[in-house]
Amino acid sequence: MHRAARLEDAVHEFRQKRAQAHGQVPTIIPYAGYGGATWVRVLARVLLTRPVRSGSREDRRARKHHESVRGWRSFTSVPFGNASVVVEAGGRSHAVTADRGGVVDAVIEVALEPGWQTVSLAIEGGDTIDAPVFILDPAARFGVVSDIDDTVMVTALPRPLLAAWNTFVLDEHARVPTPGMAVLLERLTTEHAGSPVVYLSTGAWNVAPTLTRFLSRNLYPAGPLLLTDWGPTHDRWFRSGREHKRENLRRLAREFPEVRWLLIGDDGQHDEEIYSEFAIDFPDSIAAVAIRQLSPSEAVLAGGRSNDEVHAERTGATWVYSPDGAGLAKQLVDAGVL
Repeated sequence: MHRAARLEDAVHEFRQKRAQAHGQVPTIIPYAGYGGATWVRVLARVLLTRPVRSGSREDRRARKHHESVRGWRSFTSVPFGNASVVVEAGGRSHAVTADRGGVVDAVIEVALEPGWQTVSLAIEGGDTIDAPVFILDPAARFGVVSDIDDTVMVTALPRPLLAAWNTFVLDEHARVPTPGMAVLLERLTTEHAGSPVVYLSTGAWNVAPTLTRFLSRNLYPAGPLLLTDWGPTHDRWFRSGREHKRENLRRLAREFPEVRWLLIGDDGQHDEEIYSEFAIDFPDSIAAVAIRQLSPSEAVLAGGRSNDEVHAERTGATWVYSPDGAGLAKQLVDAGVL
C-alpha cells in the first residue's frame, strides 16, 4: 500500500478510537443507488457520530443545521472504515463491507420492480436506515449522465481557492443553479419516461447530502450521485477525478448495454475530452453530448476552456453547445433527442 494511504489509515484509526472513546457510534449515511432487473448497486457511508435523543435541543439544532449547512461540517465527521453492513432487500439479507474511508459501494443480487424502491441498511450498534434505489426498466433505452460543477450548479470548481470556498465555506443555500438546466433535465425525463438521471462528479462523498438537497430544492430530477472519496489510494498520492468519471461511464455502458446516454457537461477543461473518449469506445451507448459553455468570466475562474472543437467529426456523435439549459434544449429538439 502507498505510504500516503498507510498514513491516512493511521490517522483514521486514531480518530476512530478517540471518537468511540467519547461515545460516538456508527451511523449510516444512505445515498441513492441504482440497479437492473436482477441486481442493485448500494451506495452509503458509515461515519461515527454522537447519538442524539429525539426531540432534544441537540436534535432541534441538528435539524436546523440540516437546512443550513456549510460544507466544512461534512469533512469533520469521522469515517468508520471496513465496517460490516447488512443490506435488506427483496426479503433477503446481504452482508457487505465499507472501504477504508467508510464508503459502501456494493452490488447485491436482488429482483426489484422498476422505478424508485427502498433497501434497508443496518450496522451493529447503529440504527437501521432506508436508502432509495432506482431500478431501470428492462425496456429503457435512454438515460442521462450529468456533471454537477459548472453544469447544473455554478461553482468555478477547478480553481483551488474557489473550490475550497464553495466546498468548505459557502452556505448551501447560496449555491447558484445554472439557468435552465433543471427545466432541461425535467423535460428529458418527461419525454423519456422511466429513464434514469445519474449525476457524475469529481466531488467528495462528504458533500453528497448537501448536493442532494441542492438538486431537490432547485427541482432537478432525483437520481443517484456518483462521487469519489478524496485522498490517497493504494498506489498513488491522490485519486484521479478524471479517471473516476471514465470508470463510471464505462461501468454504466457495461451494466446497461441497451441504453443510449445523453452526456451533459461543460467546456471547462475535461468533460469534452472524457465524453469524446467514451463516444469513441462505446459508440452504441451515446445518444448525444450536451456541453454548457462557460461565460468568459467563468472560463477564467475555471482555468480556461477545452481547446478541442472537432468532437462531432471525430466521434460521429451529436454534440450541442449553449451557455444555458434553454439553448441546449432547443438544439436537442432540432437533433431529435428531445
